[in-house]
Amino acid sequence: MTCRLAVIVPVLNDREALERLLPRLDDSSIELIVVDGGSVDGSAQVARAAGARVLCSEAGRGMQLAAGVQACTVDRVWLVHADSAFADDAPAAVAAAPAGWGRLQLAFDDEGLAMRIVAWFMHWRSRLTGICTGDQGIWVDRSLLEAVGGVPVLPLMEDVELSKRLKRLARPQVLRAHIVTSARRWRQHGVARTVINMWWLRLRYYFGVSATQLAKEYRQR
Repeated sequence: MTCRLAVIVPVLNDREALERLLPRLDDSSIELIVVDGGSVDGSAQVARAAGARVLCSEAGRGMQLAAGVQACTVDRVWLVHADSAFADDAPAAVAAAPAGWGRLQLAFDDEGLAMRIVAWFMHWRSRLTGICTGDQGIWVDRSLLEAVGGVPVLPLMEDVELSKRLKRLARPQVLRAHIVTSARRWRQHGVARTVINMWWLRLRYYFGVSATQLAKEYRQR
């Protein structure tokens, strides 16, 4: 059974990324919602021109996603980063997935060996732990979202916290469709350093450090 799909895209000065992403979501069966966190580069105008419903929110991916979920009217939501890319049949694959929640297969826009290794480890980390991250294209039925209180409004780790809550109800499904995300952060800061920083943040969150404190440190870096 195919569900009607809402695609929610949080943005903050992502005009160029939206110009690449939104044409792939030009489908009358998709409820397309772009949640702007205060862009000054014309992101909202690009989204409106592409036919998206544009909401305004305080900046913060958790808060923006929560606002998008609250506004959507259909049974399944797909949380997509603005700098993601995917094949034209990916939205249909998400809509046709069995009831529950899950993610797509992750790849990076850098086909070098280092980033292929990172993608492989991210895939198996999620397989083993049931924890998915935003760049893996998390999708979820609204009934499950409502059962866990919606998208956590956190300044960081909202995807990890959401996965922790959802996996208590059901294991995540992994679709065959691929989602491609930007390797910009890894290129800018170095692959090893970025991986270590991300794991250090998640480990400390696991042991009780607040998302607010971690977000402050993340911004300082």
